[in-house]
Amino acid sequence: MQKNNPQQIVIAITGATGAIYGVSLLKQLQKNKDIETHLIVSQWAKKTIELETGINHDLLASMANHSYLADNLAATLSSGSFLHHGMVICPCSMKTLSGIANGYADNLILRAADVTIKEQRKLLLIPRETPLSAIHLENMLKLARLGVTIMPPSPAFYQQPDSMQQSILQFTGRILDLLAIPNDLVKRWEGM
Repeated sequence: MQKNNPQQIVIAITGATGAIYGVSLLKQLQKNKDIETHLIVSQWAKKTIELETGINHDLLASMANHSYLADNLAATLSSGSFLHHGMVICPCSMKTLSGIANGYADNLILRAADVTIKEQRKLLLIPRETPLSAIHLENMLKLARLGVTIMPPSPAFYQQPDSMQQSILQFTGRILDLLAIPNDLVKRWEGM
């Protein structure tokens, strides 16, 4: 990856509730001209995004530099030769998490995650489920042991958010932190 090239970030959105987190991340990355986004949207995500945010697939796709449907296994993202700086699945359904944990790469989201792991690149999963079963926890542990970051969207209350949007932006900032992307979304803890 040359210094003059933009930073490549892969974002996948699955059908789990919490689509607003993926949309928020995409909007923040869109503001940074040094970042090129590659968006993968599952079939169920299209429906969830529209239901939860009112944003249709065409509008969402226009927020990314490149957009792919999850059934496109011939996409460049399915190869380890595609260099990127990290992949975020936000939100990540338990179905997707299970597929990644068990090497079941039958769609582009799963294949891109599988490639990200095998190439030892940064992979962040934002699981949206509660309560968690032992199956969910075992799959998360299996992936965490491989170096995957498991990051449930937990709000930080020390910032005393007065809106859902503030909590979403704080969490989006934490994702950007883990990708080493500077941002001013996170209210940093300064001690007491």
